[in-house]
Amino acid sequence: MDELAARAASLVTRHPRDARLRRVGTSRAGTPLWLLSVGHGSRQALVVAGPHANEPVGGATALRLAERALADPRLTEGADTTWNLLLCLDPDGSRRNEGWLAGPYTLDHYFRNFFRPGFLEQPEWLPDGADAAALPETRALLGLQDELRPFLQCSLHGVDVGGGFVELTHDLPGLAQRVAHSATRLGIPRELGAYDTLYWPTVGPAVYRIPPPRRGDLVAAITEAAVENTWFHPCRHGTVTAVVEAPMWGVAAVQDGSPPADRDAVLRAVSRALRHDTRLLEGVLARIRPHLAAAPDAGRLLAPVDDYLLVGPGLADAWDPDTDDAGAHPLPPLSTAHLAALRIAGRRLALRTAGLLHRLVRDTGHDPAGVLPDLDRLIDRWCADYRDGCQARWIPVARQAEYQARVVLSAFDLAHGRTRVRSRSGEPGWGTRAAVPMHGE
Repeated sequence: MDELAARAASLVTRHPRDARLRRVGTSRAGTPLWLLSVGHGSRQALVVAGPHANEPVGGATALRLAERALADPRLTEGADTTWNLLLCLDPDGSRRNEGWLAGPYTLDHYFRNFFRPGFLEQPEWLPDGADAAALPETRALLGLQDELRPFLQCSLHGVDVGGGFVELTHDLPGLAQRVAHSATRLGIPRELGAYDTLYWPTVGPAVYRIPPPRRGDLVAAITEAAVENTWFHPCRHGTVTAVVEAPMWGVAAVQDGSPPADRDAVLRAVSRALRHDTRLLEGVLARIRPHLAAAPDAGRLLAPVDDYLLVGPGLADAWDPDTDDAGAHPLPPLSTAHLAALRIAGRRLALRTAGLLHRLVRDTGHDPAGVLPDLDRLIDRWCADYRDGCQARWIPVARQAEYQARVVLSAFDLAHGRTRVRSRSGEPGWGTRAAVPMHGE
């Protein structure tokens, strides 16, 4: 986090006329929320990095986008646009991941140092609506959206294991082709059946339409993104939001759109593994919970553990073709890519939980229940499944950031070529106008 802020400040020092850095809020722990703005155009683009604590690539992407905008006037003066780059929305959570950021970039090192807050402490969520937003980070972002009224908002996310994809609040025709081009050039697998978007409309390969938020219980919200969020909040201003996901470890199988040889057998295996792993981890948690009363910050680490253990059995039932729940909520047609994504997602829940428990015990400074050897064996085995079974391969940071930057620039080009119009009924609509010249590819 310190390096990110220092590099942004250095960029402003080198470009004092065209770049500005201002504090737009403060985190729960007192960390400044920094907004880097480039250009002086009347139209605003907003880029939000670091909404999820374990997904750090967005900060590197934001700096890369700032450098591009400063180097190419077509992105600023030529497009009458100001680029507003929020360097990190969850700096407190991001600091908790700094244990793995310097490497080595191995799966076991990542998961043993993993942190991501519980669902109710993730700042893009509005489970009780915008007016009741409790987190200062959330309120800062909502205020920024209402101040800027951006025509485009890009939320920069990372996929730990899998492939790249994009989620949109409004269609941007042509984006899927541009994503495919950038992904191919950079060797980034596209996730053609992303777990996050299992029930969402597909508007093109690896590009999905986010359904409008609706009220629902917590489990439904977690698995279906049903609650209100900061992606939709600025729609009242005519904003298009693109959630841009870039993978850290790529898996080629997530871009295999062919029909699976035996769909039900794979689903049974994935569901069975998730149930088994959840029971193992519930047992570990039961062993250590009595010893956590004096553990520093145990509640913050236990919240996501409880979330994951709550969600796991329900997902296993939803995916299992032999359960009543699967019949009540039928799965859409599934490709080989979908099945690969579900396998990765089930294992991810287990690994994140094991990593958080491992970290929790380490933070206490002792292991009275003797669980660390068991957790080490589970983490090693499950990481080996990712590495050897799924063929997960590390993607260098520069390629992650370049891919994400190119997708943002593609969305910018397409969104800038559309202007808000009013239909006869007075409702906001979208009409087209000449597109901005595309930067790079």
